[in-house]
Amino acid sequence: MNNTSYNLPSLSNEGALSAYLAQIKKFPMLDAEEEYMLAKNWQSTGNVKSAEKLVTSHLRLVAKIAMGYKGYGLPVSEMISEGNIGLMQAVKKFEPEKGFRLATYAMWWIKASIQEYILRSWSLVKIGTTTAQKKLFFNLKKLKNQIAPRSEGDLRDEDVKNIANRLNVSEHEVVSMNRRLSGKEKSLNAPIGEDGDEWQDWVVDNEMDQELKFAQNEEMKLRKDLLRDSIKILNEREKEILNARKLTDNPKTLEDLSKKFKISRERIRQIENKAFEKLQKHMLNSAKSKNLLPAN
Repeated sequence: MNNTSYNLPSLSNEGALSAYLAQIKKFPMLDAEEEYMLAKNWQSTGNVKSAEKLVTSHLRLVAKIAMGYKGYGLPVSEMISEGNIGLMQAVKKFEPEKGFRLATYAMWWIKASIQEYILRSWSLVKIGTTTAQKKLFFNLKKLKNQIAPRSEGDLRDEDVKNIANRLNVSEHEVVSMNRRLSGKEKSLNAPIGEDGDEWQDWVVDNEMDQELKFAQNEEMKLRKDLLRDSIKILNEREKEILNARKLTDNPKTLEDLSKKFKISRERIRQIENKAFEKLQKHMLNSAKSKNLLPAN
């Protein structure tokens, strides 16, 4: 099974992207029962045709996810190719009896493959060295849209501070990353082939919007379940401080909590950081043990 070869549509260069997108639209999407039977057949017999149907029915999901990373200025065809590798890995390891649809499970693998490709391609100094820096790289644009949706160029000092606090990185890293990522957007009206198709023709693919929305909702539910289960490992003080600082829309200040618990602000910060690290580690281990994340 490790050397499985699939008969997939060709995606050899950027010029062929339009033809590829049109071709993968022709593959039928699977209902839950058919997906389950194909996955069980592949799992028990190694039937490559079953695995191939599972892969081809989700190629549009890969393309949809890859489109979400178009702002990094890299060839979408290459990001799709990387995402397809992640999809094939997901199919190889998919366990249908766990009750999840393949799209939900595969999203983790597809995103991981695409993000690793982007990180390798950009070769940004410090990127990839810490979880927080990866988080900054892939979340800065989203946070900018929330905090300062119409801003261009350098961010205001208060916006830089806000983003740095949310992502647990330095203000200097936020400024530096924002400057690196600026000017990399691609217009939704940019042509993707000789026949005149535009990015927006794919972004508004309603059928895939529903598929992706379902998978994203499932992903959010899984994260909430992981958080709820993992937070039980914290003691009451850690829970209260972490909730007050990171898990609420109106976080408490260190000063507020210092007065409440009658300890220094620095001690509050230490407890918060320790609790957060414990929580992250437990959630990560739980996700991997439940096959919700790619193995390292």
